[in-house]
Amino acid sequence: MSEPPSERVYPPLYVSSGDTSVDRLAFFHVIERLKTQKRTGWVDHKVSNPESISDHMYRMAILAMCTSDTKLDVSRCVMMSLVHDLAEAQVGDITPREGISKPEKRRLEAEAMHNFVHEMLHGSPVALRIEALWKEYEEQTTDEAKFVKDLDRFEMAIQALEYEKADGTPRLQGFFDSSLPFVRHPEVKEWASAVTEERESTARKMTTFNDSTSSSTAL
Repeated sequence: MSEPPSERVYPPLYVSSGDTSVDRLAFFHVIERLKTQKRTGWVDHKVSNPESISDHMYRMAILAMCTSDTKLDVSRCVMMSLVHDLAEAQVGDITPREGISKPEKRRLEAEAMHNFVHEMLHGSPVALRIEALWKEYEEQTTDEAKFVKDLDRFEMAIQALEYEKADGTPRLQGFFDSSLPFVRHPEVKEWASAVTEERESTARKMTTFNDSTSSSTAL
């Protein structure tokens, strides 16, 4: 059973120096946190070698490139995948069990994005593109945003399967229950079905192995 979460502490928001080059470099340093911060759900469940936030976003970007849906703007989906959790460089990977309300989580993340875009990147065209992609994902009104949300769900599920296989036990059911049933895009649904089938097959093999081991021990 996981321990109660400790109160989250946020680093101070960046204050612009007024120097575009200095502030931009500060942003480049801040996003390094995405490489080092582990995803909270996996840490809470004590999985071995939990992925970082950027690990998650990187595979989502590759998944976006794998779609055969010609109606989607794939380039936008790739970029959206890479920025959708960008605010977590400031606020971390907040999970429901921490007791932070959804409105407060949204406020914290919006504050972080505003800080990145305006204090660090000075509202440049590049900064505004990042902000627009992040807002598009949050608003969930476009086909691309909905597709990337499904990739977010799918990536979590396939990662859960990989942890279960590594641990040799199907103990992460909650991650599947909170993701795969909500996938809407037809192609991602196919991918999700493949993950479910592999998980069931793996569970059968684990059961057979455990049964045979028990029988050998009894003899």
